[in-house]
Amino acid sequence: MDEQIRLGVLAITLGVVVGVLLFVPFVALSYRRRGGFGVGRFLLWAAALVYVMAIWTYTLLPLPDPDAIRCGGVNLDPTTLAGELRDAIARRGGGAAADPAVRQLLLNVVLFVPLGVILRVFGGRGVGAALVAGFALSAFVELTQLTGVWGLYPCAYRVFDVDDLLMNTLGAVIGSLLALAVPRRWRGSARLPDAGEPQPVTRGRRLLGMVCDAVAAWVLNLSTVVAVQLALALLGAQSAVRDGAAAAVGNAATIAVWLVVTLATGRTVGDHAVQLRFTGGELPVGLARFLRFLGGIGGYLVLAALPGAWGLVEVVFVIASVLLVFTRLGPRGLPGVVSGQRLVDARELPGPLAAE
Repeated sequence: MDEQIRLGVLAITLGVVVGVLLFVPFVALSYRRRGGFGVGRFLLWAAALVYVMAIWTYTLLPLPDPDAIRCGGVNLDPTTLAGELRDAIARRGGGAAADPAVRQLLLNVVLFVPLGVILRVFGGRGVGAALVAGFALSAFVELTQLTGVWGLYPCAYRVFDVDDLLMNTLGAVIGSLLALAVPRRWRGSARLPDAGEPQPVTRGRRLLGMVCDAVAAWVLNLSTVVAVQLALALLGAQSAVRDGAAAAVGNAATIAVWLVVTLATGRTVGDHAVQLRFTGGELPVGLARFLRFLGGIGGYLVLAALPGAWGLVEVVFVIASVLLVFTRLGPRGLPGVVSGQRLVDARELPGPLAAE
């Protein structure tokens, strides 16, 4: 049981990591394909990521010690499934569901139910696609086990069982049928007819844009830091030198990217994701865009790059930025105040900007 808990924690952790990396693209795609951001669909998407990781962890992990591996067997007879069920009923009667063999079969069904749900909700695919995908994915897992992770091990360290293949496929089909209960608007990936129409500029939408900026900036900064550290390590640089240089380059690169994007388009990465734009005002366009940068994510990035006591100023800046969104200033918050601009849905603007 402890091993199962560890595998579950690993699946959730990996799902969260991948979810953070894909969060901003998901929000941007949602606004362009569906006209907005739905919390329910996002939660289903997050659960799908964890599920994908769970398939990997529960079917292939833990990897055994090559020196202590015990080769597993092969069951290619589909009639053994009926025999196992018959024997379980003979042994336990009405309590056959408590039999270990039956529980294993049921778990194989349950494991693939989410696959059918995912295919219908995110792909708009029905039972036929669920059957094919369930069979294909299960076959891939079973063959990976049969081949000892495609030759990594000298033989299969788990049993290749055709019963698992059948039960997994059945689970995917059941999941597809259960997904019919999901509201139709949540299903499929096709662009909704009203996706390009302007939507209200709410405080929640503005905060989501701020979150997208923060997440995207963190991902870029971390990626840059890791890349620089690896490069310096290959060059033989000392650890202290690597850490300091990597942090400086990461901060500079992140600030530069957001500054260039904001000056060039008038919108930060988060603004682009949620289809918002600061516009109007009496200041020259270039100056207004620069002030919008400093009044939002840019100000935070600059403060975060400064040493020592500036960390306290950074915290105050973040808190003030969030609180101002809920004041009479409305969703435009601090960036709108310092730039003198108003906040609108980018799809309200004419020309190419409206089609972004």
